[in-house]
Amino acid sequence: MAKAKTLQTGHVGVNVTDLDRSLAFYRAVFDFEVVAEGKEDDRRWAFLGRENRMLVALWQQSTGSFPTDRPGLHHLSFQVESIEEVKATEQVLRELGAEFSYDGVVPHGENGTSGGVFFTDPDGIRLEIYAPTGADPVHAPTPGAPTCGFF
Repeated sequence: MAKAKTLQTGHVGVNVTDLDRSLAFYRAVFDFEVVAEGKEDDRRWAFLGRENRMLVALWQQSTGSFPTDRPGLHHLSFQVESIEEVKATEQVLRELGAEFSYDGVVPHGENGTSGGVFFTDPDGIRLEIYAPTGADPVHAPTPGAPTCGFF
């Protein structure tokens, strides 16, 4: 196969236990629109995105919660333009009762200015919303290493 001239991440597929609950969460937090949806009782799914570009696919085909102690996905990260957007999303998350890994906006690294909020979805999948600049340059929760790698 020839090397592709361009390559970018397409979409992320996520197994969920309750599509209705996850759909409400992802739409509220990320302002996603439903691009397509499967509503058959034994084959429920939703494609979520913005401006007709699919970004996340939710598949209702699992039980339990996301195991963070096994090889596989570590977390999903979404970049926004400003820390103000991160903080606005943090408020939505607090209203939804989301679980946070750290309190408030934290820098990615020691005295860095990129940073965000780290939280889990209803099935325990680790998520991050961050801005490339604007975080207060303070001590990171994990000195000497990227914060996002240790939540």
